[in-house]
Amino acid sequence: IRRTPQPKEGKVQVDQAKLEAFQGKMVGDMGAAVSAALVIVGDKLGLYKALTEIGPASPEQLATATGTSERYVREWLAAQAAAEYLEYDRLTGLFSMTPEQSAVFADDGGSAFMAGGFELLAAMFRDEPKVTAVFKSGKGMGWHEHDACLFRGTERFFRPGYNANLTSAWIPAMEGVEDRLKAGARVADVGCGHGASTVLMAQAYPNSHFYGFDYHPASIERAREAAKEAGVEDRVEFAVASAKDFDGGDYDMIAIFDALHDMGDPVGAARHIREHLTPGGSWMLVEPFANDDLADNLNPVGRLFYSASTMICTPASLSQEVGLGLGAQAGEARLKKVTEEAGFTHFRRATETPFNMVFEVRP
Repeated sequence: IRRTPQPKEGKVQVDQAKLEAFQGKMVGDMGAAVSAALVIVGDKLGLYKALTEIGPASPEQLATATGTSERYVREWLAAQAAAEYLEYDRLTGLFSMTPEQSAVFADDGGSAFMAGGFELLAAMFRDEPKVTAVFKSGKGMGWHEHDACLFRGTERFFRPGYNANLTSAWIPAMEGVEDRLKAGARVADVGCGHGASTVLMAQAYPNSHFYGFDYHPASIERAREAAKEAGVEDRVEFAVASAKDFDGGDYDMIAIFDALHDMGDPVGAARHIREHLTPGGSWMLVEPFANDDLADNLNPVGRLFYSASTMICTPASLSQEVGLGLGAQAGEARLKKVTEEAGFTHFRRATETPFNMVFEVRP
């Protein structure tokens, strides 16, 4: 007679059905993780764009169109179809993309594009040994210490959201700001990275002048190239400077996009911003969407942002002076407290998206 093993005293018995369900979830998560690498391959080789243009297509047709090996492309297509990232027709043996899949993977300049953000994920894997080390030491890891694909991936991940919302919804939601920008204002973009937000504002408001600041020299070099490519270099200037020491006079609007929580001393940065606003000027603070209660952030968006915060944002803050470590899920209450400690008295959530909160901050 086969007897069911009894749990040792004090040990909770595993529910087999729940265990199998959880293992099934792990298979799904592992599949998603490995699919991320294949998205990068498809993005770099132009496979998504080509399939959108010529599809439905066979592996041979797609390989010919992209100058790649048919055998590799065949396997890539099968993996992508299994991930439901593209479509497979068993009757014809051809692969294709729906308009929605193409918007996410092939339209680099669109507002729904997400493939570029997978480079950001790649940086987390490449930098894992460094992050694991600071878990033990308690030290930080600066933004500049990450793999270069983080800088490209961050710009490509956030740019579609800026394309969709910055000049059409976020700026108009700020009281009186858009009128000043249309008439001609001085605007600072602090922590501008590769300058996607700076360039976008310069394109929308040609009468204004824009100044982008970032402490990372390589990002500033790329931002200057982006401004030239967009034809707005006559009204955009970029300089290497931190959030606590940027200069250039006073500004009608100062913006920080998804960067305040990365700073070691966000109160000091906020204080410096207050000192450089013109009378009636506004600070537009854009941060990742988060509720104040951790339990309310335990969802797919929170999963993404908490993970990025663990690997990138919190180590960045802890590498700097003060090292407040706000994290990417700080929430409105903590952000408001930062601005109040810096001397601001007006703090209003102007608008939001599923991924961002936009605050209007004034002295």
